[in-house]
Amino acid sequence: MKKRVFTLVLAALMLVSTITGCGNTGSNGDTNKKDLEKITFVLDWTPNTNHTGLYVAQELGYFEEAGLEVEIVQPPEDGAEVLVASGKAQFGVSFQDSMAPALAGDNALPITAVASVIQHNTSGIISRAGEGMDKPKGMEGHNYATWNGSIELATLKEVVEADGGDFDKIELIPSTVTDEVSALKTKSVDSIWIFYAWAGVKTELEGLDTDYFAFADIDPVFDYYTPVIISGNKFLQEKPDTAKAFMSALSKGYQYAIENPEAAADILCKAAPELDKELVLASQKYLKDQYQADAQYWGQIDATRWNNFYKWVNDNDLIEDEIPLDTGFSNEYLPK
Repeated sequence: MKKRVFTLVLAALMLVSTITGCGNTGSNGDTNKKDLEKITFVLDWTPNTNHTGLYVAQELGYFEEAGLEVEIVQPPEDGAEVLVASGKAQFGVSFQDSMAPALAGDNALPITAVASVIQHNTSGIISRAGEGMDKPKGMEGHNYATWNGSIELATLKEVVEADGGDFDKIELIPSTVTDEVSALKTKSVDSIWIFYAWAGVKTELEGLDTDYFAFADIDPVFDYYTPVIISGNKFLQEKPDTAKAFMSALSKGYQYAIENPEAAADILCKAAPELDKELVLASQKYLKDQYQADAQYWGQIDATRWNNFYKWVNDNDLIEDEIPLDTGFSNEYLPK
């Protein structure tokens, strides 16, 4: 569910005119839309439980109460970052690891992460149970479906070698996985990088026995923020009150999802009826304890964790230019 390549080309911006929305604006009453400030929010992928708070805030009128008319749209090929940076969208979804190439050098994108959707990194490697891949070293002699991203492969290499394994003994195959359960059941792949709240929960629902290890459990440097809400720096500077109003309403949406997972799941399914209702509900129940977790408030980004991950990226020369300390995030727009 990630876009890992950043391409600053005119063609990306031209995609703006072809974007189609995946939901209507707020549904409460007959509020005069002329009085509402328009906001465009770009997803990272198709609607899922990472986005529930957004759809809750829309459905329950939190955005309208904040004086906003929010349009939710699908991302172009290269993700939300270019649209947000250009001002064609005011907010979007990204990931700290995927943001890395966009935050450094002369061509850095003017974007800022203004909230963490989930407080801790819940991603890791899943495999069929009993094949020895419950630990990184066990991936030796097996294949792994890769996006071929530099940070992705460096992460995997580090955890495998820290476990005493030989990364070169893992067969890397191009990832064409669209359904992790089917891919594992048919043995088309042995191991896959997943986000447990969706793909991991799905394996449980479908009765597939799996082994799994999470990167954050192995090394705290990998407890980075994924996903995050991003905004454009120009918008944040010119309209800080609007940004705060949006984030306050969005925060209420996620708080509602934490306190009412069943009702929140129903709202997401109403907005995206193509989703599997059983999976959405199970995922929502998993995420209710993950959205805020041990943070003081939903969306909070810890500077130490943020900086430690980018220090690791810098130390391993995973991008061309170094990312400066305290770059690319802010808690300023969140309600405390």
